[in-house]
Amino acid sequence: MDLRLFATVFATVFVAELGDKTQLATVLYAADGQNPKLTIFLASATALVLSTAIGVAAGGALSQVVSP
Repeated sequence: MDLRLFATVFATVFVAELGDKTQLATVLYAADGQNPKLTIFLASATALVLSTAIGVAAGGALSQVVSP
């Protein structure tokens, strides 16, 4: 694993996600005291992982058609 690439991607995505609509929606769910926080965390983390997987797959497929 290329740790430099990992750190670059991590930092870019982390900064891009701060204060976006996803984070605000998660805050709204967590603000309701009756909602279990672990469920909110697991659901939002799973959604982020799935959407990221779709982005990686789409990027990989697109790179087969378009030259970087």
